[in-house]
Amino acid sequence: MRPRSTVLAALVTALGIGLAACGQQPPVSQTHSGGQADTSSQADPAARWADGYCSAVTHLVRTLANLPEIDPSSPEQASRTSSRLLSSVVDGIDQTVDGLDRVGPPPLPGDDQARGDLLKQFASVRSRADTARERLDTATDASATKTALGDARATLDDVAALNVLEGLNATPELSAAGKRAPDCQQLVVPPAPR
Repeated sequence: MRPRSTVLAALVTALGIGLAACGQQPPVSQTHSGGQADTSSQADPAARWADGYCSAVTHLVRTLANLPEIDPSSPEQASRTSSRLLSSVVDGIDQTVDGLDRVGPPPLPGDDQARGDLLKQFASVRSRADTARERLDTATDASATKTALGDARATLDDVAALNVLEGLNATPELSAAGKRAPDCQQLVVPPAPR
């Protein structure tokens, strides 16, 4: 199985489970003629924050959905294409972190620890992805390339293990706000049939 498929499948499953655990699917945002969103979310700071949070983590989800292919036809091609893939992951994490920084802490007291923990996890995974990419780019022999490819795969597993909804599901209040946030609906994955 390609690393891209593993990462995307794991992330989509985690997102589906995380949002399904929140309860019902969030209601669809009401729009008025002229395309303006329902003003009820404007009067709801927690829903507005959740909307910004979901919008920020969507950057990483989209990045993972559009990762470049890894070409395993030769160690050199695998190394080169894996490096491009890791660069995409780093860019997606950077966009997500920038978005989470713009959103800032949630409007409810004491609810920022989960967002802070997620930002630390993003920083750690980003650093590992960048290091693995550098190792791929500087590998000079087959052994170094093989080791670097193993590091790249481990890094992708770390990305797949990220719980991007951790900050949103930190408290029942934030979880409920996510149900009222239109951008969070884009992250809802229907549960797989049994």
